Amino acid sequence: MIIWLSFAVLATATTAALLHALSSSRARPVRDNSNATRVYRDQLLELDRELTAGRIMPSEYELAKAEIARRLFKAADDITPGGEPPSRINAAVRLSIVAFLPLLSIGMYVALGRPELPSMPLQKRLDNPDRDLAVLVRKTEMHLARYPEDGRGWDVIAPVYLRLNRADDAEKAYRNAIRQLGLNAGRLRGMAEALMAESNGKITEETRQALERSLSIEPNNPRTRFYIALGMEQAGKMVDARAAFEAIVKDSPADAPWLPLLNQHIAMNGGAPAGADQAAPGASAAAPANPTQQDMAAAETMNAGDRQQMIRGMVESLDAKLSEDPNNFEGWVRLVRSYAVLNDKDRAAGALKRGLAAFPPPGEQGSQLLALARELGIAPEGATQ
Repeated sequence: MIIWLSFAVLATATTAALLHALSSSRARPVRDNSNATRVYRDQLLELDRELTAGRIMPSEYELAKAEIARRLFKAADDITPGGEPPSRINAAVRLSIVAFLPLLSIGMYVALGRPELPSMPLQKRLDNPDRDLAVLVRKTEMHLARYPEDGRGWDVIAPVYLRLNRADDAEKAYRNAIRQLGLNAGRLRGMAEALMAESNGKITEETRQALERSLSIEPNNPRTRFYIALGMEQAGKMVDARAAFEAIVKDSPADAPWLPLLNQHIAMNGGAPAGADQAAPGASAAAPANPTQQDMAAAETMNAGDRQQMIRGMVESLDAKLSEDPNNFEGWVRLVRSYAVLNDKDRAAGALKRGLAAFPPPGEQGSQLLALARELGIAPEGATQ
């Protein structure tokens, strides 16, 4: 009801302003100087008679005649002819404004507005920001601009920045929170995740140190342990990475939602996923081209160059087998991740595209491949077609 009253007040004020402007232009008095012109003409005739009778000098006659002529011309110019037609035009315009302006305003609001939405003034939205995350972020930023030493504010907004993919802001917020409030496992892990996001998923030395400090405070956190194991995997320490992933599986509940992801990494690093020991004798516990235990032991004795060459050979072997038999979802997951670990993004993107050809995105497995691509920072251009 309030909004309609507001509309009525605004429409009335606008209409009144327009009508006032029109009526002001019409209300100027029309000066009819026709009588004055007759008077001046009579004066000119009288002046001629005075000159003929010899009562004034010719010089006086010319001076007086010039003055009367000037007044006559001025009086003629001041006459406003046809005053009635403009009045009729103004009346039509006023009628149009009174009749159509409110109707036009209401019609536009009905067509473009949202009358069913409840009113929510800005201050009320700021006081109750849960309905709008952007308002919450903005309100917190305004607060922190005034009080930059509020560690609690930085602690609150840091994970929100991370959720909004604002990794740089998240890192700064976590650092401010740590400086103001001190170290704890969550802040260190959050800062590590922000650093990972900035480096497209790479576990840098600074990230690893933050994760290890977090793990020293909270030793059994599976997410922190996973990131540390992932860093080992990225560094090519396949045995250490596999052992770290298997340790997380061992300490996790049987229905933990992260077990499938851990099993993928275990298989990639040459181990058998949880439950694979019950497979039939002679059957391969993992997808094609898994390295054997002997291969892994041999890898530990190699130098870095030979170990990298061995890993690439196994990955290429897996690639060849998937080309022959593409109906192997776990194999595509391992291949994409392997190329990413080898920092061969072009081949990783190619493997992703081929895997999505075998398992299209509308399906669950295709969606998992796309999620893997996002995790690894691989752009799936053209892969979803």
